[in-house]
Amino acid sequence: MSYQVLARKWRPRFFREMVGQEHVLQALINALDHNRLHHAYLFTGTRGVGKTTIARILAKCLNCEVGVSSEPCGQCSACLEINQGSFIDLIEIDAASYTGVDNMREIIDNAQYRPTKGRYKVYIIDEVHMLSKSAFNALLKTLEEPPEHVKFLLATTDPQKLPATILSRCLQFHLKNMVPERIVGHLQHILQQEMVEFEEPALWALARSADGSMRDGLSLTDQAIAFGSGKITESDVRDMLGSIDQQTVYHLAQALVAHDAKKLLAVIADFSEQAPDYAGVLDELLLLLHRVTIAQVVPEAVDNALGDQDKVTALAQSVTAEELQLFYQMGLMAKKDFALAPDLRSGLEMAVLRMLVFRPQGLTEPPSKVLPQTAESVVAAPNPAPVATEVEIKKPEASVVASIAAEVEVVKSTIEIVPQEKIVALVESIIKPVIAANDAPVVVQPQADFKLLQDNAQWLAVFAQIPFNGLLGAVAAECILLGREGNCLHLVLNQQNAQLYNERHAGQIAQTLSDFFAVPVEVNITLKQEGEYTGVKTPAIYRTELKKEAYDQALSELQQDAGMQHILQTYAGNIVTSSIAARVKTNTPGE
Repeated sequence: MSYQVLARKWRPRFFREMVGQEHVLQALINALDHNRLHHAYLFTGTRGVGKTTIARILAKCLNCEVGVSSEPCGQCSACLEINQGSFIDLIEIDAASYTGVDNMREIIDNAQYRPTKGRYKVYIIDEVHMLSKSAFNALLKTLEEPPEHVKFLLATTDPQKLPATILSRCLQFHLKNMVPERIVGHLQHILQQEMVEFEEPALWALARSADGSMRDGLSLTDQAIAFGSGKITESDVRDMLGSIDQQTVYHLAQALVAHDAKKLLAVIADFSEQAPDYAGVLDELLLLLHRVTIAQVVPEAVDNALGDQDKVTALAQSVTAEELQLFYQMGLMAKKDFALAPDLRSGLEMAVLRMLVFRPQGLTEPPSKVLPQTAESVVAAPNPAPVATEVEIKKPEASVVASIAAEVEVVKSTIEIVPQEKIVALVESIIKPVIAANDAPVVVQPQADFKLLQDNAQWLAVFAQIPFNGLLGAVAAECILLGREGNCLHLVLNQQNAQLYNERHAGQIAQTLSDFFAVPVEVNITLKQEGEYTGVKTPAIYRTELKKEAYDQALSELQQDAGMQHILQTYAGNIVTSSIAARVKTNTPGE
């Protein structure tokens, strides 16, 4: 017996065997079981999602010798002949081949005759949008009022090309693309029945390449079985598809997180010897960044389908949420520029280097890279912790100079004056005292003493110095310190913010505090109801107030500055107050 491809061998023969498309199946099953049948159905959707399969099952339901129902017997002659494609009253027409009006007139003439063997004469017209305008016009009347023994089942991948007069005469069902999870699950079932060895990561690669089509997924699986001599492995599938090794994608992501440009270029140079699909590499990197984002926001939702859950979780703990979003957005924008790049390798290199070079400045480093506290990270608090020692910084670091240069640009942009180049010198003269002030000794406050952390006021005072990161920082910033018992802190979280919180956060906050205070710290978090602890400030609220005060002070000083007043009077300018950025350096998310 000749080999039968998986897509044909495992084509569903009953509605219960269908994978997905529940919204279509439910409507058809109810119509069949309650005898509310329409005379014309239109199934739309991309290739390989089940349009023709559903039409054939519906034809079987209509002509089963046991009776019309959503569960045909599958044993009668009508069911068997429909399965074999030899049922005389099931007429399948490829509209791409029979496009003319003469072909349609032949169908119309034959439709008036009663079925030879079955209960209904069923016409399945595939790719119906390929019919000519004359053919559509010839079909209209029959499609609107066909004989009682005729059913029309139309299928198309491009419903926009159908005339409105055809659409209005049919019940239309749109079939959705298959998500990779469904394709993988179905492939696992089939391969287990076929007794074919497989690796699950290989099936995920096949499912993503299928691009929503179950038939494409089965065809690729057939190809993978042949390529792997009867078994499916991840390495064979990646070689077959020409896709990149997942380990390479991890190395790219790790180099991004580590801010290591040299390693980034080295990784690209290594896999360039394999003549890879560079656009595919960028797609795989974006998929990984998406999973890392999920690991930060909803950790329990990260699947282990590729056997890399630990790696994804480790990346999530090593990168700030702000950087992660920037990497993802720049990757999406780079996809548009690939066609303009001199060559695809340079396009990929520029994409990842752009992510690295233009990442946000002043962000809190990931937990795995705790940096010493600097003067920029200290926020004025009502009860600051005592200073244990002082450190003199004789010269400003390069980051300070860069920050001041950025402030120059901010001040320039606040002035609506033309020509702007004439006032650059005056604007920079305002900044010079700031630069000079950075040459003076700076007092850097070290980590606070845990024993002084007794109430919420001290919690507000020290919070800005604690290296919280990402979602964990967002949760901690919404907590109030109710009190301390020994080394255990009792925190209260507003019920409205509970959607951000899961049980693991308490342990993660405790670990961050333990590292910061250099003592073992325990954390107990309870949820408060609306109205409780009214008026008690959270770190997030406190930071907002500080930013408002800083903004008001910055605006006042700018308006009273003699140099600025001279600029405004000389050039008839005005200050764009919305562009004034009064930065308050804290670890509260959203800065």
